[in-house]
Amino acid sequence: MGRKWNNIKEKKASKDKNTSRVYAKFGIEIYVAAKKGEPNPESNQALKVVLERAKTYNVPKAIIDRALDKAKGSSDQNYVELRYEGFGPSGSMVIVDALTDNVNRTAPDVRSAFNKSGGNMGVSGSVNYMFDETAVIGLEGKSADNVMEILLEADVDVRDILEEDEAVIVYAEPDQFHAVQDALKTAGVEEFTIAEITMLAQNFVTIPEDAQAQFDKLIDALEDLEDVQQVYHNVEFDDED
Repeated sequence: MGRKWNNIKEKKASKDKNTSRVYAKFGIEIYVAAKKGEPNPESNQALKVVLERAKTYNVPKAIIDRALDKAKGSSDQNYVELRYEGFGPSGSMVIVDALTDNVNRTAPDVRSAFNKSGGNMGVSGSVNYMFDETAVIGLEGKSADNVMEILLEADVDVRDILEEDEAVIVYAEPDQFHAVQDALKTAGVEEFTIAEITMLAQNFVTIPEDAQAQFDKLIDALEDLEDVQQVYHNVEFDDED
């Protein structure tokens, strides 16, 4: 099961390559979540999820505050949430989540990224059914048994608790995201290495070495797009160390 955490780590590492781009995308995501309801995470659960994830990417407070202030103000900028599905080399499957203020721009850009990198876009539902929406919370400084005891005492249901690479990873239903975090915070956990609701593949593929560069090119091309917020896939990385 370690492959789940390795794929999430790989995604985080790829985002760390361009922090300014990551911060800009978080700014949009925070703004959109805040506009959906109150710009207060205590009363807006969607916003709270985004802000918890932003912490794990070290998004500066100034960027968060700017996005929240924009949502509180008179800005009428509207974003549409879109999901695209497609296929990469060697049986790889890809989901692309976007936030856009120009729907006529986004689909052609995503399709072009697929086509130029040896992939192709699929129809809605062609890939999504092979992934599960999952809350993932990672922490250090406690054992898996300790975390399980904490969550049992708090009456929080989870799918799995794994201990990998000196970290404990909790996998849960999306609606248990805050319950898991709250229970762990009450038990003294002050920082999470990962805290997000993501799309995890039900089954993974390992692509041949000669196709790895092409796959990497596809993911990079998609993540480089202005409107793309998240890219998920079912490729297992070999760096199990």
